Amino acid sequence: MTSKEQQIKNSFLYLLPIVVGSIIPFLTLAVFTRILTKEDYGALALVQIYGAFITGLANFGLLIIYERNFFEYRAQKEAAQLLYTTLFFVFTSLLLCFFITYLFKAPLASWITGSPDNAFLLFWATVSTGVLSFKTYYLTYFKNTENAKSFVWYTIDESVLGAVIALFLVAYVRTGVIGIVWAQLAASLVIFTILGFRLLKILPLGFSFRILGHSLRLSYPLTTSLLFKVIGTQFDKYMLSLLGTLGGVGIYSIGQKVSNFVFSFMTAIGNVFAPQVYRRMFDLGEKGGESIGSYLTPFLYISVFAALFISLFAEEIITILTPPPFHDAIDIVIILSMLLGSHFFGKMPQLVYAKKTFFASLLTLVRIGLNVAIDIPFILIWGAIGAAWGAFIAGILANLIHFVVSQRYYKIEWEYQKIIPIFLIFICSAISMILLRYFDIAYGIRIIVKLISLTGYFYLGIKLNVITRQNYLLVKNMVFPVKAAL
Repeated sequence: MTSKEQQIKNSFLYLLPIVVGSIIPFLTLAVFTRILTKEDYGALALVQIYGAFITGLANFGLLIIYERNFFEYRAQKEAAQLLYTTLFFVFTSLLLCFFITYLFKAPLASWITGSPDNAFLLFWATVSTGVLSFKTYYLTYFKNTENAKSFVWYTIDESVLGAVIALFLVAYVRTGVIGIVWAQLAASLVIFTILGFRLLKILPLGFSFRILGHSLRLSYPLTTSLLFKVIGTQFDKYMLSLLGTLGGVGIYSIGQKVSNFVFSFMTAIGNVFAPQVYRRMFDLGEKGGESIGSYLTPFLYISVFAALFISLFAEEIITILTPPPFHDAIDIVIILSMLLGSHFFGKMPQLVYAKKTFFASLLTLVRIGLNVAIDIPFILIWGAIGAAWGAFIAGILANLIHFVVSQRYYKIEWEYQKIIPIFLIFICSAISMILLRYFDIAYGIRIIVKLISLTGYFYLGIKLNVITRQNYLLVKNMVFPVKAAL
């Protein structure tokens, strides 16, 4: 097991690209929202849904299985065969999907965005998303080997490079919204090429159809699950385009971009605990549930803190970064942050470990059904804000079902006496922000409530022994290393 000191260090390393990767989009958002329209953001959001769907189809669920099988095929030869055989299969699938998309880009754009003028935006968004997913296999290798430093610096380099190119294309060349897509593609290609050469030095080329067959047997049920997951998570935006306007999709998309900081933060934290969870599962079997539960509580507290912070200060973030036409996104940020805060439990690999990937697909179908049943009436009545509330209610119900099923196949002994007050403070604080704005309570009072919420959450962290003197000193010594005595 990795030491506590190393895990805290890795946490800071994994959070570094989140800090950089969040500051950069926030800064570029302040520029782009003054050049691009709500309709531009709406079109971009819709073509990215298609790109995510096609990329999920081409990957065939292999990214999740690669992460799992990495701990099963630990010998260098098998590790190389697992990586390169998986990459070859995904590369071939992506090329086929890109070709089909190019042939039918105009009718697809008309169907998805309502205009064939977005045909090339659709195609390049698909290619960009595909290359981004392909590169993720290399980064997963670094994550699973707990080489946080390499994972972090490659991620940061890509974020910075993509932002610089996007600013040049959109703000200087004036390419329009497609410049954002081209910038992401260019940055991903550069980092992918560098990663490819580096991994070849560590893992010489190797292929195994036996390993591929094993991976595909586990991954094919996940393909349906992942595709349905894209539909389920993006359904609200597509329904907005059908029942509302492209501008409404743009507002909702801005809200998602800001709230997705929570998702990125939780993913970074997950990069630290996921390898440890898998190791406990494989090494301890069913007896690892108690160890995993107590191990995860501090990570849950930290993850929910990100959702709490974004919920409390969504108003300031949106007001500072965007012009008035985008300010309707404030409540959307708060609502979606509440939903994302509950996703922590869904990051547990219980079903994948137990080889019950079929249930993942079934659960995703349930999630889609809930989204359809709840989103449509909510969107018809309340528009973009209705889409957010619909996503929240459907997501909470789906997460609860997923939690119950996952616990049946691998029981994690969660520390409920600590988890309940964490979520109680979080949800009450977020809802209070919506109510205070709705009743137009003075901004000074809203600030006081925000500070009280943060203080209460920090006090809870002390009571739960998450915020301790020992942890403080560990963090302090990493941020400000003690110099050796002369």
